[in-house]
Amino acid sequence: MTQARWQQLTEWPLAIVAAIFLATYAWEVIADLQGPEALVAEVIIWTTWGVFLLDYVVNLSLARERWRWFYTHLFDLAIVVLPMLRPLRLLRLVTILAVLQKTAGSAFRGRVSIYVAGAASLLVFTAALAVLDSERHVPGATITTFGNALWWAFVTITTVGYGDFAPITETGRFIAVGLMVGGIAMLGVVTATLASWIVERVTVTEDHARAATRGQIRVLSAQIAQLQDLLEKKSA
Repeated sequence: MTQARWQQLTEWPLAIVAAIFLATYAWEVIADLQGPEALVAEVIIWTTWGVFLLDYVVNLSLARERWRWFYTHLFDLAIVVLPMLRPLRLLRLVTILAVLQKTAGSAFRGRVSIYVAGAASLLVFTAALAVLDSERHVPGATITTFGNALWWAFVTITTVGYGDFAPITETGRFIAVGLMVGGIAMLGVVTATLASWIVERVTVTEDHARAATRGQIRVLSAQIAQLQDLLEKKSA
């Protein structure tokens, strides 16, 4: 089996696993689970994490140039190998965005609106969960409820930064940096997509105009040829 075939077969299953991971993680964080329920949530989370680890190992084994694939996917390795970076495992949910983008079709508006709405919502939601998970039980923390975390994520991704809520842990600040960078990157993607679409539309318009001009020239050439034939017949 080739790597491309493996990725094609696992695209939707990974999206489903990612959705299960997000739902379980959200349940664990928002409900602040304790006891047996927390154990069940952790088992599900670590099981889905194992699926992503398996996917990474299979991709590495199927890659034609394994060393090249390895060092070009170091971030994926960090996500699936380093347990201390648990909030970063949420980034595996970009699989859902990839699936949505592929099913969006070729329409410009549909593709961009789905990407922006999906990416922004997912980024804000996961960042809120992650920062709440890291801040809630720390003395002196201001982000202690999901509502506060969600508000903080919105003002952070938009770079408004009211300052009414702010992370005080190293993990929380790391999440804040990732959220700000992700917001800027998202804006860059949208801007690049818009610029590409404008260039494409201008090119298509110019091609149509050139085609129309060439058609008009052919028609005029045929009319001139007919007039020449008519004049030659009359002169003869």
